[in-house]
Parts: sequence; structure tokens; C-alpha cells
Amino acid sequence: MSEKSAIEWTDSTWNPVTGCNKVSPGCKHCYAEVFAERWRGIPGHPYEQGFDLRVWPDRLNLPLTWKKPRTIFVNSMSDLFHEKVPLAFIQTVFHTMEKASWHTFQVLTKRSERLADLAPHLNWPANVWMGVSIESYGYQSRADHLRKVPAAVRFLSLEPLLGPLDTLDVSGIHWVIVGGESGPGARPIEAEWVRKIREQCCAARVPFFFKQWGGVQKKRNGRVLDGRTWDEMPKEFLLELGLR
Repeated sequence: MSEKSAIEWTDSTWNPVTGCNKVSPGCKHCYAEVFAERWRGIPGHPYEQGFDLRVWPDRLNLPLTWKKPRTIFVNSMSDLFHEKVPLAFIQTVFHTMEKASWHTFQVLTKRSERLADLAPHLNWPANVWMGVSIESYGYQSRADHLRKVPAAVRFLSLEPLLGPLDTLDVSGIHWVIVGGESGPGARPIEAEWVRKIREQCCAARVPFFFKQWGGVQKKRNGRVLDGRTWDEMPKEFLLELGLR
């Protein structure tokens, strides 16, 4: 749980679920798993169970105690749509997000099929943004599943970007984040992959956010693309909704 987040596109994190398992190549160097496994077996630690999945009912109302509006990344240490998270618990998370209407919540999943299956059973308040992660060409169908979801803002996290996405369809998408992998063993990202996605977003008038080049020394590599940073957010869309 974090009052503040170092993630460039959010303010805080809220983890009513922790733990996960790998489902695709983008998970290979999962930062959350590495962090959680450091504490496995330490009695009383929040990650005593390591990266095994756990739901935390006592954390469900935490956003209601944060009175100042903020943007909150939901489950930075898990996946809300993991197959072991009960629908009833997911519904309760959504109920909290609806009650905490002064915040903006960002939910991100790789389990897009379950997301599409469960979407009709969830209330979708306008302050909930829903996204899917896509790391390479073979996982572009996640965007198709996302387009079926009646979220006010639908976004793609193309991170870690592991290959070109020249045929990526951004129709029905309101925001795109791109980033390279960071940390030990980070797989390389090519500038032309990023430029092509940026061009697609510009052509479709979809806000484009470039998070980082990544690498072992991500701070040194920075996040400048072609002489500038790209920090676009779906502000115009939010203004149309009357949310900001």
C-alpha cells in the first residue's frame, strides 16, 4: 500500500489483492514478484506469503480515507481479474471505487478474457479507467477484449514493449502508455517501435504517454523521445465527460 507512487502516470497505489502468476512473456521479470518474494516466510510481514495470491478485505475501504482527490493505480502488486479472485470480491472493489467518486482509479490486467466475461456483472462508474497490458504482436487481442468493456476511459499499457506493434488497432481506446523493460536482464526496446505507436496514436488523436526507455539503468536512459517527453493524458475526453 502506498500513499505515493513512483509510477509516472499515477499518484498512489491501492492493493486489495496481492500476488499473481505469470501468464505471458511480459511477466518474465515481474518487479512485483521480485519484491514480494524477498519477504516470504517473515512472520507478520504483508508479504509473508511471498507472491502467492491473497485478498485483503481489510484494505477495501482505504481509498475512502484519502480525502484529497488523487489518481490511484489499483493492484500494482497483483491482477484484479486473476482467476482466483472471486467475482464477489471484484464487485466489492468496484463498489468502493464508485463510493470514492472524488478519486480516479486505474485498473490494469493481462487477463483480458476474464475482464470481458465479467464486465457485464460490474458497475462502471465514470471515475474508473480500465486498461490491458500488451507486450508484443501475439497479445493484441487483449485490446479487442477491452473494447467490449463499458469503461469511461479504456487504455493500453504497452510495457514492457518487446516487439513492434505496427498493426495495433487503437480504435475505441482513449490512452496509450509505452515503456521499455527495466532492471537486471531487461530486454531491449527499439526506438522505431515507439515512434510507430506514437504515429498511430497521433493519427487517431489518442493521447500518448512514453514512460521510459528502461534498461538496467533506467534513470540514466530517461524518457525523452525525439527531443521531448510525452506525457499526454486523456484530459480532453475527461472534460467532455465533465469529470475534470
